[in-house]
Amino acid sequence: MISSVEDTQPLKLWQYALHLAGCRTKRSSNASTMENLIESDCFLTSANDPAAMPSLPSGTGSGFTRNRVAVGRTIRRNAALGILAACFLAGCSDAPAEKPVAEAKPAAPAVPEDIQSAADSLLGKETTVLLFGELAKNGKQEFLAANIVPKSSKNNLPGTIVTRAVLSENVDGHWMEILRCDEHLKNAKGFLPGTPIGGVTGWRLAYEQDPEKGLALYFTPLKGAVDTHTLPIGVRWNSSAKRYQSLDRSYENFLNEAPSLSTARSSLR
Repeated sequence: MISSVEDTQPLKLWQYALHLAGCRTKRSSNASTMENLIESDCFLTSANDPAAMPSLPSGTGSGFTRNRVAVGRTIRRNAALGILAACFLAGCSDAPAEKPVAEAKPAAPAVPEDIQSAADSLLGKETTVLLFGELAKNGKQEFLAANIVPKSSKNNLPGTIVTRAVLSENVDGHWMEILRCDEHLKNAKGFLPGTPIGGVTGWRLAYEQDPEKGLALYFTPLKGAVDTHTLPIGVRWNSSAKRYQSLDRSYENFLNEAPSLSTARSSLR
């Protein structure tokens, strides 16, 4: 009797161990799963070792899986929402692109004191020196100065409006007037063709510098504050005559001076 009990005790322990590992000991209509077991699935424990318990309570595996999937979805959804919110805030906070700052024009060189003093002696204290240097590209120093009419409600004409202007050349350290614009246009030889006979009180003055031909001046006579739309009179240095002379309507050919206003007017025609 004692022997039978001792014989059955290891069998019960074996069956209990198999039961804990999930092995089936009874035949059923389903195929046996013993073929798929690995060594760890049916590893026998010592009789004195506590039986291994399942890591999860029975029947909770599917619920745990569902909870894990739900948590994963929540994390992914929150991450996507966070990314969208960050993009939205970044787009809203972006300031409009700043326009490139325009390059500042270089400051005009200071007018030498002797040039400003000479200009004041020729036209008075209200004189602005517009240009100075080798203007005619003839190796001589010159300056262009004028009495400029300030812009106001009475003077809203475009361009630089002057009442008088002079070109002066440095000869042996002295500044000598070589061209004058007041009521008429004249140089040391007489009146320039194109100058108005009746005289004017204002001119629109424009100029340009050619690297080879030098300074070109354009005088447009005005009647008061009215723009007469008259073609400007072109003046340039004539290297052959050694003086500034007016140009014809093509601004290519020089015209000789006239001793009187009447002949100066007819010379242009």
